[in-house]
Amino acid sequence: MNHIWLILTGALLGASSAASAGGSNYTVVPGSNPNFAGKVREWAVPTPELAADPAPAPDGSIFVSVTYANKIARFDPKAQTFKEWDVPRGARPRGLLVANDGTVWYAGNGNGTIGHLDPVSGKVQEHETPSNGDPLVLISDGVDTIWYTAEDRGRVGKLDMQTGKIVEYKVGGKPYGLALDKRGNVWVCRTDAGKLGKIDAKTGQTSEFNTGAGSAPRRMAAAPDGTLWITLYGNGKLLHFDPASGKKVRDYDLPAGADGGPYAVTVDGAGVVWANEIQTDTVVRLDPASGDMRVIQLPSENAGIRKMIVDANGKLWLRGVGEWKAGGD
Repeated sequence: MNHIWLILTGALLGASSAASAGGSNYTVVPGSNPNFAGKVREWAVPTPELAADPAPAPDGSIFVSVTYANKIARFDPKAQTFKEWDVPRGARPRGLLVANDGTVWYAGNGNGTIGHLDPVSGKVQEHETPSNGDPLVLISDGVDTIWYTAEDRGRVGKLDMQTGKIVEYKVGGKPYGLALDKRGNVWVCRTDAGKLGKIDAKTGQTSEFNTGAGSAPRRMAAAPDGTLWITLYGNGKLLHFDPASGKKVRDYDLPAGADGGPYAVTVDGAGVVWANEIQTDTVVRLDPASGDMRVIQLPSENAGIRKMIVDANGKLWLRGVGEWKAGGD
């Protein structure tokens, strides 16, 4: 199967709106588009060697890591063209984000680093993580701090973008997805533990919330109202959580059922929630205000969607790793 870009868009009518928060804690504020059409388009990635997490850039382009090729790729939606940069051999980049200055930060999953790519010069600077682990997911506070998970090492790390200083916290339970609440506290999906973890941004103290045995929380996203949305991969549910009170708002049963495998999740500028069910190659659009839930079938089988983001124009971008078997993902 050729590894493909997937884009799920709203209708190209009307102006998009932006909110002050939401999505996956990137530097680009997600927009919204009320004229939902559910149109899907695909583009082939030039180097189909586990092209992973997409990230929006301030100029409207979309960056993606190409893990097994040790590359970072940029897609220009207007020209519909790709450009690629090499990163150090063995870095195996996974999660990435684009800073306000247009430079790219990525998780060096293969060599235990957080990398920093300047697309203008092509130069890369690497920052070694204290645990020399497997950085995976990156989020940003939009100012000067990056947070990451190291799944196998059981760590959550904090990097100062100005100095490169890194501090790590031990959380355990296979930490994976991350999000920030409005107070700057960090929330993490502890997949194997069936729990959410919290790191207090001021004190560094940790606490936890139980999502249930076998729930396997995978990824999470912050909504404009400050609440969090979490995919529960183990039981086919979508969890709505209030970090201010530390309590569940409610669970949503997703259409594919307990074995649907909800994985990626994001929220647009209007608070509409998007989650995919990886076993059925479907994306679910949930409007929490009305309770309306719609299912969009992707055109390719075994798409393997691991990450979704909403850009400033309210378009939803997805990246599928497909049936890549040379080492897993």
